[in-house]
Amino acid sequence: TAVLDYNDIQGFRAFMARHGHEVAALIVEPVAGNMNVVLPCDGFLDSLRTETQSHGALLIFDEVITGFRFHYGGYQDLVGVKPDLTCLGKIIGGGLPVGAFGGRADVMALLAPDGPVYQAGTLSGNPLAMAAGLATLDVLRQTDPYPVLSTALKGLLDCLAAEAGQRGIPVSVNHIGPMAGVFFNPGPVNSFAAVMASDAQRYARFFHAMLASGVYLAPSPYEALFISSAHGAAEMDKATDAVRTALAGL
Repeated sequence: TAVLDYNDIQGFRAFMARHGHEVAALIVEPVAGNMNVVLPCDGFLDSLRTETQSHGALLIFDEVITGFRFHYGGYQDLVGVKPDLTCLGKIIGGGLPVGAFGGRADVMALLAPDGPVYQAGTLSGNPLAMAAGLATLDVLRQTDPYPVLSTALKGLLDCLAAEAGQRGIPVSVNHIGPMAGVFFNPGPVNSFAAVMASDAQRYARFFHAMLASGVYLAPSPYEALFISSAHGAAEMDKATDAVRTALAGL
């Protein structure tokens, strides 16, 4: 297993030039959500697709966080980059624990009962989780909440950026749909190194100030901020007021 830097196109190409013949698969979050939120730079995902194809390796998208969160077809459908396999979870369980994967027909045909690779588990196909997940996906398809969610979160983030700017507090925000990363860093934040260079102590003070106003953010500066369709105008107004109060205290 080799770990490479997210968004480092040249580093990835150099690695594949040296070791591509040994690579079975590349696994990546198309939008990184496990180091807070880092968006792919222009050409990054296309490069992954091109290089893996040219070396006969599988491209696997981990859309456990991004799947169905800001586009019904996942981030791959939004940007038009098609992986060979996709991992999914969270939202497709409708609040119940679930995981799933799917992909190219020829790859999936290798799984039992059609092929020699056995995959199963005690709770595989759990009827309650499947019913809840299908109901959730039906609601998402019928209501298309994504534009409203994106607009609502953008309003909160615009307030945060403006208030921080007025007070000389360096803040960088990465935003897509109802998902965002807030970094106390002048930015841009497009790599793991930039994430780690952010002011974690200042984020901790911001977190506790927001919590004191009744808004519960992720307690770690390396976790993403999400909103959902349960957050209406009143909740977003409360969060915006809390941001003003918290930044004034910083």
